Amino acid sequence: MIFVTVGTHEQPFNRLIEYIDRSVEKGDITEEVMVQTGYSTYEPRYCKWKKFLSYKEMQRNIEQARIVITHGGPSSFIAPLQIGKIPIIVPRKHELNEHVNDHQVDFCKAVKERMGTIIVVEEIDGLGEIIKDYDKIVEGMGKGVKSNNDRFCLGFEKIVREMCRGDR
Repeated sequence: MIFVTVGTHEQPFNRLIEYIDRSVEKGDITEEVMVQTGYSTYEPRYCKWKKFLSYKEMQRNIEQARIVITHGGPSSFIAPLQIGKIPIIVPRKHELNEHVNDHQVDFCKAVKERMGTIIVVEEIDGLGEIIKDYDKIVEGMGKGVKSNNDRFCLGFEKIVREMCRGDR
């Protein structure tokens, strides 16, 4: 199963939801897909979906999913990392009216560069290949990628401190 979450930010993230839904329609994605759509206005026709999920529902979907695809909100991508899953992150973009600025793009790039534990997809057209090659990509990320909360939290804290100081 693939689980997609766009969080609870009030601007729609139709770009990601439409891409996933059309990929299922075309047969590019053949496994079950569950989408948390939030405030998006696009309603999937080929995926299971729900606007908002309880914390328990989110956790259950993350645990059951082979692949978790999220927006660039830290809470959304930390949850799969905490149980040893490598999330695919499609950051929301300001230029597409998906967020108030490009902090998700910048933040995700920094986490990827410094931690190496996430897959960032800035251009939606590249998402299909990442999904197709997900298992190979994750395998190639090395044996050091495990559920290691202390290491992740320390590294994450360092990134946040540096970003707040402007040391990027």
